[in-house]
Amino acid sequence: MPELWASIHLAGGFAAAPVGGTDKATLMGQLDTNFVSCFLCCRAAVKAIARTGRGGRIVNVTARPALEWRTGAGMTAYAASKAAVAALTAALAEEVAKNGILVNAVAPSIMDTPANRKAMPKADHSAWPKVDEVAATIAFLASPDNAVTRGGVIPVYGQS
Repeated sequence: MPELWASIHLAGGFAAAPVGGTDKATLMGQLDTNFVSCFLCCRAAVKAIARTGRGGRIVNVTARPALEWRTGAGMTAYAASKAAVAALTAALAEEVAKNGILVNAVAPSIMDTPANRKAMPKADHSAWPKVDEVAATIAFLASPDNAVTRGGVIPVYGQS
């Protein structure tokens, strides 16, 4: 069985609606898609990395509203589910540090993707962080070059 050194958890989903327009199914869907999936992946990664006895890295992906709660207005279920990912990251980082597992997260703003450009055609796309820029931050946090950073939720906002 191959050994696991790093695990990157970036699956998620987005739903925009104010609280009054968010039913329980949408809330639970956001929690399942964003938080529960991350939690379960972290659990599996911790077990797999711990088996090696050599430490490793976990990087989660949250979002700007997880750090700047007021930016979550109109997308409260999404913001709350991503804030749970940020809290998971900080708590887990403390829990597994003694095993040499460094856990961090990145929190992108609106990323420059074709889907986001289509959804927001009048936005200043040049200000958004590029996918490769966010990926470079993740790659560093997941690498052996990251020897000490843990429990961080790193904003990757570009100029937005």
